[in-house]
Amino acid sequence: MADQDLTWRGAVARGDRRLFDAVARRHWPGADRVLPRLGRAANHGLLWGGAAAGIAVLGSAGARKAAVRGVASLALASATINTVGKWSVRRPRPVLDGVPARRQLGTQPRTTSFPSGHAASAFAFTAGVALESPLWGAAVAPLAASVAFSRVYTGVHYPSDVLAGAALGVAAGLVVRRLTRDAKEARIVPGDERPAAGAPALPDGAGLTVVVNSGSGTAAATGLDVLLRERLPKAELVECEGPELSAELASAAERATVLGVCGGDGTINAAATAALRAGIPLAVFPGGTLNHFALDLGLAGIEDTCRAVADGHAVLIGVGRFTPGPGPDPEDTRAGYFLNNFSIGAYPELLGHRLRWGPRIGGGPAALLAAYRVLRAERPVRLKLAGKPRSVWLLFAGNGTYQGTGPAPRYRKSLGEGLLDVRLVLGGGRPGPRLLAAAFAGPLTRSPVHVATRLRSLRVSDIPAGTPLAYDGEYAQAPTALVLDDLPDALTVYRPR
Repeated sequence: MADQDLTWRGAVARGDRRLFDAVARRHWPGADRVLPRLGRAANHGLLWGGAAAGIAVLGSAGARKAAVRGVASLALASATINTVGKWSVRRPRPVLDGVPARRQLGTQPRTTSFPSGHAASAFAFTAGVALESPLWGAAVAPLAASVAFSRVYTGVHYPSDVLAGAALGVAAGLVVRRLTRDAKEARIVPGDERPAAGAPALPDGAGLTVVVNSGSGTAAATGLDVLLRERLPKAELVECEGPELSAELASAAERATVLGVCGGDGTINAAATAALRAGIPLAVFPGGTLNHFALDLGLAGIEDTCRAVADGHAVLIGVGRFTPGPGPDPEDTRAGYFLNNFSIGAYPELLGHRLRWGPRIGGGPAALLAAYRVLRAERPVRLKLAGKPRSVWLLFAGNGTYQGTGPAPRYRKSLGEGLLDVRLVLGGGRPGPRLLAAAFAGPLTRSPVHVATRLRSLRVSDIPAGTPLAYDGEYAQAPTALVLDDLPDALTVYRPR
């Protein structure tokens, strides 16, 4: 057995050396200038950090998620290689005989050869990006392959070092995807909302009208059309553009027994408003990028909603309200509603800048420019809260209690509380340090820069003219005064048991 082991190891070593020598003898025009520089650019992950920044700036919200996934995969691969891989197989670096001097690095690596950390980082980043966004992954893959090949071309690794590093990198990407999926599934835990008595069961979908915001993605892209045909074949499906959404939802609510909606949080907000005014239940088919409301409700996907509608399983949730609402007519006293949160201050300002510049320069650059403008703001918003003058960089009101510290917390365990989670980042100083201090502070009640409390209602008055507000990602101009409150058990929403 020992002889076979030695023979096997010897055959791999001989094959490695032959491939290494073949690469050393081969000359590719331009490679002597490009590949060594490319390998140096990838030192300490700098090349991939730049690539992630570029994807985040130039791409969509999904691309930004892909960039984050790529960086996380790279971090895992790098940590594994440097703590385990390099010290478990102490393979010496290749002897540089035969490698032209012009290719060799000025400073040779001092660590062991197996596996290649550069190849692991390159393929980890690429795998992480590709598993979230295949198009961006395809764009990055040739760069990753070039970096991996440069390690053999410059004489610092054997081919098997690079192959092993690449395999470990891909494995890191798969592990990060699994961890992300597990974290998402752990979050999708139904809360303690009260069951809705009398929610109609629609086993074949008759009486259900589903409105799809095609700006968030078509029914075909989400797979909703196929699933409705299979599970709820008599449901009506309506697709429309964003400007037509409110009218289509109102029309659908007039003729439907149950109003369904497919889209992101802003689309779901519009549907909830239509359902509340019509007094009918809401069926949410998650179709946006983030789907905060659906996740907090405990919906894993559109199949969950189909099952709940067919079986007649629904819960009662609280709904946040601000009066008067966001209509253009200042004399319109109708309320606006929010399922997630409402805010005045830094976030609406950022959202307004992003919406204004996004169509001209792209979503990523617009977000960076908006953040720069907001963080350089000179004056906080001065208003009255419950009759008391306040100066705030941000007023945040959540529909239900959010978990986590900071002014923009993460998720809710229940949507049935009927309470507002109110958080203030107090004025004074510069907005950047204040917002960061609020985000990273410990228990909210001990922070000198922000305040947190839970209320049934809050009156906000003396709001300066032109002050924007945001609710569930939507943007509008605030009236001079409004009342925030929470309506307990106001809306029936389908969710499986």
